[in-house]
Amino acid sequence: MGAPIDIIQNWTEITADMIIDVRSPAEFAEDHIPGAINMPVLNNEERAEVGRIYKQINAFQARRYGGALVAKNISEHISTRLGNMPVEFRPLFYCWRGGQRSASFARICSDIGWRTYILEGGYKSYRRNILIALETQTPNIKPILISGPTGTGKTRLLHYIKDGGAQILDLEALANHRGSLLGLTPGETQPSQKYFETKLYNEIMQLDFKKPVFIEAESSKIGELQIPQILFKIMKSAPLIEIAMSSQNRARFLIKEYLYLQSDPQALYKLFDAMIYRHGIKKTDYWRLLADTKNWQELASDLINSHYDPAYKSSSMRKGRPTDFILKLDASDDSAFKNATSKILQKYN
Repeated sequence: MGAPIDIIQNWTEITADMIIDVRSPAEFAEDHIPGAINMPVLNNEERAEVGRIYKQINAFQARRYGGALVAKNISEHISTRLGNMPVEFRPLFYCWRGGQRSASFARICSDIGWRTYILEGGYKSYRRNILIALETQTPNIKPILISGPTGTGKTRLLHYIKDGGAQILDLEALANHRGSLLGLTPGETQPSQKYFETKLYNEIMQLDFKKPVFIEAESSKIGELQIPQILFKIMKSAPLIEIAMSSQNRARFLIKEYLYLQSDPQALYKLFDAMIYRHGIKKTDYWRLLADTKNWQELASDLINSHYDPAYKSSSMRKGRPTDFILKLDASDDSAFKNATSKILQKYN
C-alpha cells in the first residue's frame, strides 16, 4: 500500500516541498502557479499526437499510446529530477483539470512512499480562483499614481519610493515592458496575458491594504498586455502626483536609460518602422539619420516633442482629472530622485 494521496481544493492550503505542473511545456509557458516546476508527462508533440489519434482513430488507441509515453516520461523525471528526494518529500501535482495526468504521476510517487497532493480541478480551478481574487481583492488597494511625461523617471522614482519603505506595484516590471515606443528590450518577450494576471495577483496579495500603494500611471495596455479592468478603474480615480522636468533633462535621462539601443541600431530601426503609420516616412527617416550620426540628444528631444508629449497630453488616465500635487525635478540624478521621494513620503505617510 502506498503513501496517502490527498485531494486539495486550494494550492495555498498546504505547504508542499515542490509544486509540479505535469502539463505540456506550451501549457506551462502560457501560465502556471508561481514557483511551480514543469515536469510534463507528455511534451508538446506527444500531446498533439495523442489528440490526433483520439480524433482520427479512437479513444482506446489514444489512451494506449499515451499511457506508454506517460509511463516513460514519469520514469525519466523520477530517476533524474526527483532522484535524490528523501522519504519525507511532499509534492503537489496539477494538470489541466486535475485528472489523469496528475493522478498518474501522483500514484507512482505514492507507491514509492511519498505523500502526495493533487489540486482538485487542476489549472482550470486555479485560474478561476485567480480571476475571482483579482475582482474581489483589487478594490481593497489604496493607489496613488505617479504620472508625468516620458523621460521624467517615473519608474526609477517608484523604486526609490519602495526603498523608502512604501508599497509599490510595478506594472511595467510584471509586463516586461516600459510602456512606450522603446518599451520592449530587444530579444525579450512579454508574458502571456494569463501569466501577467497571475503575477499581478501574486503582488496584490502581498500588499497591506491599510497602507497606500504607489503605481505608475499607465494606459489601459502595457505593450500587448491589458491591465485588468477592475485595476484600471481604481487607477483612474486615484490621487495623481505629476512629475515635471525640463525637456533637456528628460532627453538626457532617456539617453542614459536606453543606452543599450545605441549599440543596436537595427533594433531602433524596427521601432521607427513600426511608427511610420503614425508619423510618416519623412519623420522616421529623420530619426534614422539622427541614429546613424549618433546625435542622441537631438533624437531624444525630437521623440519627446513629436511622439511622447502629444501622446501624453491625450492620455485617458489624465483627461479631466485634478492633480494632487506637482513635483518638479531640477535634474535626473540620484539626488533629485531622493529629494522627490522624501517629499512624497512626507505627504502620504
